[in-house]
Amino acid sequence: MAPKTYRRGPKLFSLARKKALRLDIPQHKGIKLAELICRIQEKEGNLPCYQRKETCSQMTCCWQASCNAEMTDEEKGTSH
Repeated sequence: MAPKTYRRGPKLFSLARKKALRLDIPQHKGIKLAELICRIQEKEGNLPCYQRKETCSQMTCCWQASCNAEMTDEEKGTSH
């Protein structure tokens, strides 16, 4: 079964926090969702590009539903 994806809100933030905890990523009070997800991306060996790019070719990115980047088939050198 595929993992649930959330577009925004508390469920998405909770999902990101849980994933960060599993990866031993430090969190502080007031951390922004985009910053937390970028830290997760870096820890996983990817470029920290969440909500920083206009287009993205990483169709398998688990943050795709909430990123707001236009998904393309073309490689642009970005990675999630």
